[in-house]
Amino acid sequence: MKALVLGATGAVGKDLVNQLLVDDHFDRIELFVRRPVSVGSAKAAVHVVDFDQPGEWHGLLTGDVLFSCLGTTIKAAGSQAGQWKVDYTYQYEAAKAAREQGVPTCVLVSSIGASPKSGIFYTRMKGELEEAVKALGFPGCFILQPPSLIRKGSDRFGEKAGVAILKALNAIGLMRAWKPMPTEEVAAAMIRLAESGRMGTETIVSQAILQA
Repeated sequence: MKALVLGATGAVGKDLVNQLLVDDHFDRIELFVRRPVSVGSAKAAVHVVDFDQPGEWHGLLTGDVLFSCLGTTIKAAGSQAGQWKVDYTYQYEAAKAAREQGVPTCVLVSSIGASPKSGIFYTRMKGELEEAVKALGFPGCFILQPPSLIRKGSDRFGEKAGVAILKALNAIGLMRAWKPMPTEEVAAAMIRLAESGRMGTETIVSQAILQA
């Protein structure tokens, strides 16, 4: 199988690439990134692209499955508009190009609580992206809505504090659906879904990801 990966430098993306490299079901992995990265494997290729110019990389998105886990924060992007461009526009344009090129399967990482009707910018953005990707008509479309993520080596104080609070609440039986999940578990579920051969559109929420 040939995998296309969007978001390979993020927390989930790094784990995804590492797992794909040792998975015998995949003999080719192509990464689409904004900055050069070193992979160190003969079965991986890195495409450094300008995501603002989709016409330049549209034709490269050919394969068996698109794994899309690109994302940023408002702090890093500088504004809601900047975050929308990365989280929504870039991912949608890649998914659209992949579908037009005949890619049959898309596995998209979204967020728990995602809904186009949400009053919160982030979850509304994720919900609108989900609906747009579903409408592209992938024979197999899998959307993962993970809870808070446990990222190896994270230096985000707010993120670490939030994970600690959720773990404490989980310990007394509260907010179990929001139990923090290691990024490597999300990556493993993405691969299982791609290899499953299942068709149709599925949204897998929170802890159900572990059994996907």
